[in-house]
This record gives sequence, structure tokens and C-alpha cells, in this order.
Amino acid sequence: MNTSLSGMRESTALCYDSLNNSCLRTIYPLALRLSLYFLFTTIFILTVSGNLLVVLVIYISQNLLPTATNHLILSLSLAGFLIGGFVMPHSMMRSVESCWYFGLIFCEFHTTVDVVLCNTTVWHLTFISIDRYLAIFYPLHYRILMTNKTGAAMIISSWGLALVFGFAIVISNPQVKIRGDFYKSCVGGCFSLHAREIGLEYSIIFYFIPVCIIISVYSRIFFVAQRHAKVIHGYSKGPNLSAPLTTKDLKATKILAIVVGTFLFCWTPFFVCNIIDPLIGHSINTLLYESLMWVAYLNAMLNPLIYVFFYSCFRKTAKVLLSKLLMQM
Repeated sequence: MNTSLSGMRESTALCYDSLNNSCLRTIYPLALRLSLYFLFTTIFILTVSGNLLVVLVIYISQNLLPTATNHLILSLSLAGFLIGGFVMPHSMMRSVESCWYFGLIFCEFHTTVDVVLCNTTVWHLTFISIDRYLAIFYPLHYRILMTNKTGAAMIISSWGLALVFGFAIVISNPQVKIRGDFYKSCVGGCFSLHAREIGLEYSIIFYFIPVCIIISVYSRIFFVAQRHAKVIHGYSKGPNLSAPLTTKDLKATKILAIVVGTFLFCWTPFFVCNIIDPLIGHSINTLLYESLMWVAYLNAMLNPLIYVFFYSCFRKTAKVLLSKLLMQM
């Protein structure tokens, strides 16, 4: 692997030739750079347009899911839209050029926004799993438990927890040490995104704990949903089930479980890497970190595709909306 990577590299230089304390720059072949620019541009265009479509469809049609779930998905899509529109373009420049040309202040702001948006995604999915838990286990009382106020409290908590932690990173001003070098001490680097000095704590508290909650909740939901499905199809009466869920509720739960599964697939490798890295002396290659980060970013692009492919109601509303937009153009 190292041989192939070094073969990709044309040469190394400085991010700023006139500065002695400039960070090193890896110059990739032109064909590779153009290919990466095309790939990353396609990803963030699809991310922005897809999540914007979800926001518009949910805003126009309130019959896709129960209202509280609607609001959670709308807020989640807003976070995905911001990741695509604000975080990805600058991350693309850093990944392809291997330098940060936007200044230290904007580096810290960009890092904060990145951490906040990614972290709020975790909390949104945690509360969505709780919402589905209530729908499955307390179907008769669901509308009483999941009111608009409850949904609003979940959304505010998701953004609030993420904001607190995002600003805590900037205030703590972590230095990122890789192979003995402090990358924040050179000009042209913006590596605090990885937060390798606090990666272990961040990964456990703000990823693996919520993920454990999500997996536990969906594990219970899975077995109970199977019993409800049997009741709906008349195969059994199902013990201790006061009222079965509708097919619509079961389908919504399955689709949201796919959303959660996609999130775990995209983000888990990055956070596992964050936990392993401090244990091996912060020696994991920066290129690997960047690659895993873009795999994680893909989650914001995939969520809208899941709604389109699995939600017939969403698909029909999206087609009507797109046709109207095309007619106006």
C-alpha cells in the first residue's frame, strides 16, 4: 500500500514557499487531482441538492410520517445540507491540495462547524430511534408522548449538545501531534478536524455511547416489530400487544433503521481509527484519515437517496415538485 501511495505522489513542496514554518504539501499528479475534484464536487452537489429536496418535500407534504418524526428528519436533512454546502467544499481543497489556504481563524470556524454538524447527526439519529421505540412499544399513547413540543425538545437537544462540544474543542485549542510533529505549529495546515489528542474521549462519549443506545433500541424494536407484523397479517394475536401498529408505521421504522445502518457503515471506521490512533502513538497516515472522513461525509449524500428509493410517497411528492420546478424554468 505504501508503494502505491508513493507512486501516486509527484513531489512534495511547501504550502507557502516564502515561509520557513510552512507545512509540507504533497503534490499529486494532475490527472489524479482533476479526478478527485470531479468526484468530490459531484458528492457535495448531490448532498446539497438531495437534502434540499428532502427539506422541501417534507415541508410541502406532512403526510409522509408522524409530525414529530417529520421534524426530526427535516432537521437531520438541514444538517446534511449544511455539511454539503459549507463543510465539503473547503475539505475538498484541503484533501486535494494537502494544504489549508483559508487562514487559521477560518480553520477553527470550519472545524467547529464540521464537528457540530457531524455530532448533531448522531444525536438526531439517537432521538429518531427513541421516537420509533415509542411508536412500536406504546402505539396507543404515541401521539400523546410524541407531541410537537417533544419533537422540538429533541431537535433543540441534538443541536445544543453538538454546539457545546464543538465550541469546547475550539476553546481547548487541541494540538494535533502526528509522528512527533505538531501540525498546528506550521502555516498552511488545518488538521484539528481529526482532534487526535482528544479523539479517544470524543469517540467514546459522542459516538459510541449514542450508537450503543441506537443499537439497543433498534434491537428491541426489531423483535417487537416482527410480532406486530404477525398481528397485522393475522398470523397470531401477539401477547401483551394492546394494539398493533399500522403497516405504514412498520415501514417507516424499517426505512429509518436503514438510515441508521447507513450511518453506522459510513462513520464507524473513522471513529474506530480515532480510538486506535492514540494507542499506536498517532502514527496513522493522514491520507487514511482524509479518506475515512470522506466516507463519513458520504452519509449526508446517501440519506436522501434512501428516502427516494424506499418511500413511494416521498418519491411521488418529489417527482411532482421537480416537475413543477422544471416547468417554471
